[in-house]
Amino acid sequence: MKTADAPPVGVFSANCPSRAALELVANKWALLIVPALHDGPMRNNELLRRIGGISQKMLTQTLRELERNGLVLRTDHHCVPPHVEYALSDTGRPLSEAFDAVGRWAEAHHRDLADARKAFDVTHRG
Repeated sequence: MKTADAPPVGVFSANCPSRAALELVANKWALLIVPALHDGPMRNNELLRRIGGISQKMLTQTLRELERNGLVLRTDHHCVPPHVEYALSDTGRPLSEAFDAVGRWAEAHHRDLADARKAFDVTHRG
């Protein structure tokens, strides 16, 4: 059991290297791109259609960062017209399942959150 005097451990520690992983996956677009790839490889335009509201620029930036960190694999088929696919890596697959659970939670509780915000705003109006 942790006491009040004990230093933080794991992700709660300021110098824990896993903080970089948390920062990467806490990105709202990563939270949507990773589970979108759960069922198999997708092309850029498929991802744009699947993820409402994401710009081409943000999709490209996020895919690059996910690829750089080993969560997404990019396959260029070197043909004309260009054919590039993105898929989850072995490291990205379990993350997809976790993100899927977060997405289901968000869909189930978004009204609860909105109600709580309204109640808070009414009691803290000032």
